[in-house]
Amino acid sequence: MRLLLIDDHALFRHGLKFLLTDLDAAIEFIEADGTDDLPPCGDDAPPIDLALLDLHLQGTSGTAALAELRRRLPDTTIVVMTGDDDPALVRDCIDAGAAGFIPKSSTPPVMISALRLVLAGGTYLPPHTLEAGARPAPSATRTASWASDPVAAASASAGPIEREAKDLAVGAASRLSARQLEVLLLAIRGRSNKMIARELDLSEGTIKQHLSAAFRTLGVANRTEAVFAAAELGLRIPR
Repeated sequence: MRLLLIDDHALFRHGLKFLLTDLDAAIEFIEADGTDDLPPCGDDAPPIDLALLDLHLQGTSGTAALAELRRRLPDTTIVVMTGDDDPALVRDCIDAGAAGFIPKSSTPPVMISALRLVLAGGTYLPPHTLEAGARPAPSATRTASWASDPVAAASASAGPIEREAKDLAVGAASRLSARQLEVLLLAIRGRSNKMIARELDLSEGTIKQHLSAAFRTLGVANRTEAVFAAAELGLRIPR
C-alpha cells in the first residue's frame, strides 16, 4: 500500500510512520509538506492508495487544501487528520470528499481502527459529530448514534427508542435497489456524477435520478448528510 502523509511538521510525520506500521508493515510512505509539494500525479505515476492530510499547512490550507488534493488525486482515498474537531469543519471536509476525519487528539488504537474502517470501505467520523445536535438534522429514519468504537454502530446497550430508530434506518437502506446503493456509495466516496457515470457506463442523468431516489429513501438532502447516514448504518463502501 502506498500512503501519502501531508503535514508540515516533519517530527509528526516521523511519529505517524512509526505508529502506522501497526496498520500494515509493508506500507510505502510518501511525504509532503503541503499540496504544493505533492509527488508526480498522472497516468504514468504509481497510484496512491491512501492520503492523510493535515489542514493547517503553510500556503494552501484548510478545506482549500483538501479540495486541491481531491482534484490532484481523484482516485485516492483521503482522510483528514488535524488538530480541530469542530462538527462544522468535519461536515465541510466530508462535503469536500474526505473519506474520514480523525482528530490528532485521538489515541493510537482509535486512529488505527479508524483507518482500518476506511480501508474496508467505511467512513470514519469522530463520535461526537454523530451525537444529537452535532450531526445533520435527523429524520424519522436516521436518529441512532454511534458508540465510541469507530467500527461499531449503536450497541445493544442503547435504549429501546435508539434501537427502534436503528431498525428503521436499516430498513430504509434495505429499500434501495442494488443500482441505487451502488451509485450512492460511490457518490459518498467523493466520486463526481461524471466519474460514476463513466465507471458504471451510465448517463449522468441516470446517475442523478438514482441519487435523488436514494436520498429520498434515506431521508437526506445531499451527499454530506448521506455520508452521516451511511456511517450510522455501518454501510461498507466499494473501492
